[in-house]
Amino acid sequence: MKHTILIVEDESAIREMLTFSLMQTGYIVLQAKTALEALKIFDDVAPDMAIIDWGLPQISGLELVQRIRDNEIIADMPILMLTARAQEEDKIKGLEMGVDDYMTKPVSIKELLARIKAQLRRSIGFKKSNVLKANAIRMDLDAHTIMVDDEELNLSITEFNLIKFFMKTPNKLLSREQILNHVWGRSSFVELRTVDVHILRLRKSLKKYKLEHMLKTVRGAGYKFCVE
Repeated sequence: MKHTILIVEDESAIREMLTFSLMQTGYIVLQAKTALEALKIFDDVAPDMAIIDWGLPQISGLELVQRIRDNEIIADMPILMLTARAQEEDKIKGLEMGVDDYMTKPVSIKELLARIKAQLRRSIGFKKSNVLKANAIRMDLDAHTIMVDDEELNLSITEFNLIKFFMKTPNKLLSREQILNHVWGRSSFVELRTVDVHILRLRKSLKKYKLEHMLKTVRGAGYKFCVE
């Protein structure tokens, strides 16, 4: 199986060079020029690894790392920070904030490929089976699939993360703020009404299987995922 790697780099020459080298090695490569573009990609795709520049515009690479670590769906994704910051204190700060590996520019492609291979091998070795169940719904977190009886339910990354949170907290009243903080992260700039929009989308997906009643609205308080 080919691994998917996301490159988050605002300098086009470096981004294209990395993309070419990784594709030549057999990886599937996704590109983002900014952290905001990367976050949009995470709504639909869960890459196997990310290579992130620190000095990104608007939202720094280090803040992007924090947002990734706050998102349960991709929290364990290996992250390699590739940056011009070569000071020891920068490396320490990056590693303390959740970066798995740290390389400085200019980079040796051979060394970069070796480190990518090591991180992917390590992440695969630590994977454990993890399945959640709620009534007729079965979620396999390793395979990133959700089944209703024997049919796969196709959801976006955000919807998957949302129902995962509900399945982990069955029959518990959750405020919109709690849902927002858990699914999008405490540092997110997402508005509360975004929670309602995604709840409606998720409920629509469940309606096909006559399970929309599981996602209950508690007027003025929040939402509850009702499980028998």
